[in-house]
Amino acid sequence: MPDPAPQRLTVLGATGSIGQSTLDVVARHPDRFEVFALSAQRQGDKLLDQCLRFSPRFAVLGDAAAAELLRAGLRAAGSDTEVLCGEEALERVAAAEVVDMVMAAIVGAAGLRPTLAAARAGKKVLLANKEALVLSGQLLIDAVAASGAVLLPIDSEHNAIFQALPADYGRQPARAGVRRVLLTASGGPFRSAPIEALADVTPEQACAHPNWVMGRKISVDSATMMNKGLEVIEAHWLFGAPAEMIEVVVHPQSVIHSMVDYADGSVIAQLGNPDMRTPIANAMAWPERIDAGVRPLDLFEIARLDFERPDFVRFPCLKLAFDALRAGGTAPAVLNAANEEAVAAFLDHRIGFLDIAAVIAASLERSRPGAVDSLEAVLAADAHARELARDEISRLRLDR
Repeated sequence: MPDPAPQRLTVLGATGSIGQSTLDVVARHPDRFEVFALSAQRQGDKLLDQCLRFSPRFAVLGDAAAAELLRAGLRAAGSDTEVLCGEEALERVAAAEVVDMVMAAIVGAAGLRPTLAAARAGKKVLLANKEALVLSGQLLIDAVAASGAVLLPIDSEHNAIFQALPADYGRQPARAGVRRVLLTASGGPFRSAPIEALADVTPEQACAHPNWVMGRKISVDSATMMNKGLEVIEAHWLFGAPAEMIEVVVHPQSVIHSMVDYADGSVIAQLGNPDMRTPIANAMAWPERIDAGVRPLDLFEIARLDFERPDFVRFPCLKLAFDALRAGGTAPAVLNAANEEAVAAFLDHRIGFLDIAAVIAASLERSRPGAVDSLEAVLAADAHARELARDEISRLRLDR
């Protein structure tokens, strides 16, 4: 019997940490996976190297000038990869008929349209872009149901929960006997820092995560625990769990990636070394398992596992996320947009670390709640929230 044909893969956000880890898994299994398209926003040099190694049919850049430079570089290297540019091109390579799976790893709201396009086209969607669910959870879940797409979580926590749930779970916790979904969190670099010292935190300190190697934006989100807040909202949509059923557990070692508590008293946890190639390989090969290049977990080396309740005074962004989930409608979209604007301002040294939560809280308070009944409604709420956040950032700068 001949070997099955390789699965064709589009990687949205190929030059980021998730994209690079995905391509590492691909390189380990060239008989299983074939790259159809790679995308990046503006890192043309890195994308050029990836194109020359993996020979995709298409490369997509968000920046027109970077796309032209990439086109010239590929031509000079004798590559047949075609360079495209813009949002429509992202949707095209995500929904292309020959594509089997799409790694949705574009950071932020920019990943929303191509992720929805992949879901509507019935693809196996490997979801690393949590904003797609935070902004438009119902739209994405409905698209998956209508097309027969398969939605597999890539966040280490949600992938852990996915592995701990029954195969026929179907977003029905009561039927499966699920009592709680327990999301673990490292606590980031400031878990035990004096609260009074947080006002002077620099972007460089916020990006120095103790366990994970991540991009700058998500590193700041981890430091504020907004990353975990967004994951709470994501867990609600992925697993059909209300806010009251989702609990965050601070676990500094990042060895237990999450747990599911069942009605009979059993708690099933997924453990592993903190390496994103594990959830990526798990989703890419699902329902099989393949080598991800991750070293085996040595429990004797770890020796102990610690757990703490999250401190909502230290991490107000986490409380804001729970509040937005309970409020529903466009509140999570406002939360996400305001956070993106605030984190960008912090990374540019325009506001302080503690100002991030202040900007988000003010934006939520001033926003007009609405229903998430269309992509246009989501994008309108996102745009309005960004205006509110920028206004608050300007006010904070004047007050300094």
